[in-house]
Amino acid sequence: MTQTTSSSVQPAPIPAIVLVRPQMGENIGAAARAMWNFGLDHMRVVAPRDGWPSQSAVAMASGAGRLLDEAQHCDDLPGALSDCDFTFATTARGRDLTKPVYSPEAAMRLAAEKIAAGQRVAVLFGPERAGLENEDIAQANAIVSVQVNPKFASLNLAQCVLLMSYEWMRAQGEVTHEVTEMAGTDWAKGAEVDHLARHYEERLEEAGFFYPEHKTASMKLNLRNMWSRMPLTRADVQMLHGVLRQMVRWKEKG
Repeated sequence: MTQTTSSSVQPAPIPAIVLVRPQMGENIGAAARAMWNFGLDHMRVVAPRDGWPSQSAVAMASGAGRLLDEAQHCDDLPGALSDCDFTFATTARGRDLTKPVYSPEAAMRLAAEKIAAGQRVAVLFGPERAGLENEDIAQANAIVSVQVNPKFASLNLAQCVLLMSYEWMRAQGEVTHEVTEMAGTDWAKGAEVDHLARHYEERLEEAGFFYPEHKTASMKLNLRNMWSRMPLTRADVQMLHGVLRQMVRWKEKG
């Protein structure tokens, strides 16, 4: 028998996160927070040890309490998976079961493909003490395994949920892998970099830097190449002009 606190079963354009026999309400709440960090809000809780609803889960969930309000409470795993087309079971150890084993990244890519095709996908997470039993994993279509330190392979429930939730977001193409904060400035234009290069070249010429004479051309070429390699902002260019001007003033005072 399956019970749910929501008014209807979600069609889920996202995977359902299924916590199987979780032991501590705090870990359920932490898992909810991890899910919501990455845009997942479809939780199913199967036979929690301390009953349902859980006040300790609500306290730990903090701003993600809505996920617990809407979570499905299921008495058993078959009931939790009754509407699912494809299920992943997470485990950190071998189970002697013939099933495809995916990395979290590959699993969430496949989940995204199946959901885009109209299928319902679930990801199972086992209880804190020992993880999923083989009887649980036998009900899944595939296994997700994480490469961890073999001397300490146990992942906290919320950590495991966080890892899979992050990979789900990556599968959606919503992770920005690199960004440069411009801090109120813009990248320098070619003309600005050229003006800076000429400024330094002229002052270095006056200072007698280009010596001996037969190396002058190659030294100037290397300097120009250096300026072009540097990702300079307009603020950088202005500062470097200012540095050179101050050095010249200091020299003239001396």
